[in-house]
Amino acid sequence: MNYKGSCHCGRVAFEVEGEIGEALACNCSICQRKGSLLWFVPREKFHLLTPEDAASSYMFNKHAIKHRFCPVCGMHPYGEGTDPKGNAMAAINIRCIEGIELSAIPVRHYDGRAL
Repeated sequence: MNYKGSCHCGRVAFEVEGEIGEALACNCSICQRKGSLLWFVPREKFHLLTPEDAASSYMFNKHAIKHRFCPVCGMHPYGEGTDPKGNAMAAINIRCIEGIELSAIPVRHYDGRAL
């Protein structure tokens, strides 16, 4: 399935291909504050519809994840990193995807504070 999404103002827009089986709610210091529900996909399944430089980046702690956000509206639509095997991944904030029913998606809780 193909999904489209964006930040609130639309400056950062994307499309992503895949099936949303579950979302991850992380309790690390940034995810808890953002309230993101994350869906992880291979990076090649994620395509920006706007220029890459439309989004700003924030990295912290071990600098393993590039948290991408809109500098205009402040929304965090996605992040970029690698999985444990070194494959490029995108972490999509499903709250930024158009036309989905969030309550129908199972949420798995992850203890990011323990890392």
